[in-house]
Amino acid sequence: MALNRIYTKQGDSGQTSLAGGQRLPKDAPRIEAYGTVDELSACVGLACVSCAESPTLEPLSTILRRVQHELFNLGSILATLPGDVHPKQARITAADSEQLEREIDAMNAELAPLRSFVLAGGTRINAELHLARTVCRRAERLLVSVAREEEIPAEAIRYLNRLSDALFVWSRWVNHVLGAPEVLWEPNQSASGRQV
Repeated sequence: MALNRIYTKQGDSGQTSLAGGQRLPKDAPRIEAYGTVDELSACVGLACVSCAESPTLEPLSTILRRVQHELFNLGSILATLPGDVHPKQARITAADSEQLEREIDAMNAELAPLRSFVLAGGTRINAELHLARTVCRRAERLLVSVAREEEIPAEAIRYLNRLSDALFVWSRWVNHVLGAPEVLWEPNQSASGRQV
């Protein structure tokens, strides 16, 4: 694949092309879904850079880089109508979701049981992973909406569901490894909950 021209002026009218050449409005649900997957990949990339700042987080850095490739595979499938999918086209499979499950279980085994909801914070990488988790949930919601109207691989939705769980566990794991306390939700710390 050669990307010699960055701008084509084809999108100036508010439309874009799917992989098969079909033109859609840039705010079409399918475009919104794979655009959000792209946003998620950027969030994961940011977290991956932050992981590289601490050698103890190297195992997660490797996982996050792989996840970026998986998200690009997912975006490729979402940008292609089912009839145009090439047999050898990269895609999300059950193996990708199952790998996430193994990684969730392994890292969660190192963590203390939760007794409260947690908030993003404690470390920058924790907050970045929480941000990625919320973008992942939005991508999942958008994909569920698209699937009501169009054919979407079921594995795509399953993968995003599992990935959001993984991002939550990873956010807790990084604070654990870095020795930073988790930020626990305290309902009475709100302005309305404080006694005067």
